[in-house]
Amino acid sequence: MTTLTGGEAIVSGLVAHGVDTVFGLPGAQVYGLFDAFHQAQLKVIGARHEQACGYMAFGYARSSGRPGVFSVVPGPGVLNASAALLTAFGCNEPVLCVTGQVPTQFLGQGRGHLHEMPDQLATLRTYVKWADRIEYPGNAPTVVARAFQEMMSGRRGPASVEMPWDVFTQRADTAAARVLEPLPAPQPDPDMIKQAAALIKDSKAPMIFVGSGAIEAREEILELAEMIDAPVVAFRSGRGIVSNAHELGLTMAAAYRLWPTTDLMIAIGTRAELPASGFRWPYRPNGLKSIRIDIDPVEMRRLAADTAVVADAKAGTADLVAAVKKAGYARSRGRRGEIREATAAAQAEIQRIQPQMAYLDILREVLPANAIVTDELSQVGFASWYGFPVYEPRTFITSGYQGTLGSGFPTALGAKVANPDKPVVAITGDGGFMFGVQELSTAVQFNIGVVTLVFNNNAYGNVRRDQRERFDGRVVASDLVNPDFVKLAESFGVAAARVTAPDQFKAAMEKALSHSGPYLISVEVTRDSEVSPWAFIHPPKP
Repeated sequence: MTTLTGGEAIVSGLVAHGVDTVFGLPGAQVYGLFDAFHQAQLKVIGARHEQACGYMAFGYARSSGRPGVFSVVPGPGVLNASAALLTAFGCNEPVLCVTGQVPTQFLGQGRGHLHEMPDQLATLRTYVKWADRIEYPGNAPTVVARAFQEMMSGRRGPASVEMPWDVFTQRADTAAARVLEPLPAPQPDPDMIKQAAALIKDSKAPMIFVGSGAIEAREEILELAEMIDAPVVAFRSGRGIVSNAHELGLTMAAAYRLWPTTDLMIAIGTRAELPASGFRWPYRPNGLKSIRIDIDPVEMRRLAADTAVVADAKAGTADLVAAVKKAGYARSRGRRGEIREATAAAQAEIQRIQPQMAYLDILREVLPANAIVTDELSQVGFASWYGFPVYEPRTFITSGYQGTLGSGFPTALGAKVANPDKPVVAITGDGGFMFGVQELSTAVQFNIGVVTLVFNNNAYGNVRRDQRERFDGRVVASDLVNPDFVKLAESFGVAAARVTAPDQFKAAMEKALSHSGPYLISVEVTRDSEVSPWAFIHPPKP
């Protein structure tokens, strides 16, 4: 036993789980916790808004596979950071929020204490995977260990722990920090594996869909794909599991060209938003059969499949590969030429999305394969989902189905903290960037060398186009008045440049990448000049 404060007990648990960096914004309720961070010599990356703390932790986790940890005050602080926690929930990332509470004697009293919510813990539980309260320092080791266990078990996701204000500085005899093993994953059902292998045997044109749940299964997925001549496609989160440099690694634009003749859908660690929802791809080919491999049994009723394998993606795919080999079902379907033609045709077709593709082509040219790019809800960001080739997993980061405007820049900051030796580029629009522009100060203070691209069309460009096209040209609250982004960046101490055409972009990017600190490029785009990128995200039925 060691006598520790509540804050020290929490921090001992973080350290036991390998945490050395915390993103945070201190306030009265969590003073004792931040002092414990300091005593333990954790690296604390401060921010100018709580949402940025959450998104930096998300970017850290998404890009590294390691848990990202942040701390903010309760009430307004938690609510400000809630968008990031919701994004982590949607993207299945292990992000831990450590927050405070009103003093113990005020818990549940409704007295209007500073930052009090009617029921903060209940609120948190609606958008994180797991949450609990620590009301005594001695309970901290177990609760922190449970938080990490829940985040890293099964379908990963965010967690939160809260502690009353006074307990952070209360002392008590406390047991050593502990680490709990992840809960065991369900094992692949051999009968389901045999059924899946039989479906593969009978297929002539299979297609594999992958999401972030399949990242650790990349070798097995590539082996399966090569055995059965199956193209592999990801929408957002699974991009790079099979490289777009490989002839079987397809973007959604190329894959859709092959969709009409596809007879077997193999979905691994994904919600299968492209082919199955009817929201993205508008139909399913007649006679299509389906296999799903997912660690979450709930997914199997959300989207029923002909064969459902409830298992970790790596184990399930490995067993399927072995079964296909053993039964002698591994064979060429003679589709490689057709697949290459689809890729070439799509690449030519998407070039009409201008000027976005001109910028994306140059960006891919100047960046190494392992560079990390975060998108943003912008015209270039949307086009990047299919127009920016991705070669490695965890190098293309989006906010997933939450689609949070303003998430890209702070997410990139967190990714750079986790990967200081890799180039990190944030694609943003002028509207979204202004949600977190104050974090330029954070980038300077901690020398976080992200290259930020602000595509400035003086509008919420997508909203403006939709309003004009769907509401008889009426434009409401989507035109923007912006600062001079170069001067604004320089006022923070950030090096900056202006680009007005794609032929200026390569030189600007090369200069930015060679710079040792944060860098901003303001890309001036004429309002309403961008071709809509949506034809390849919501394609028409042939």
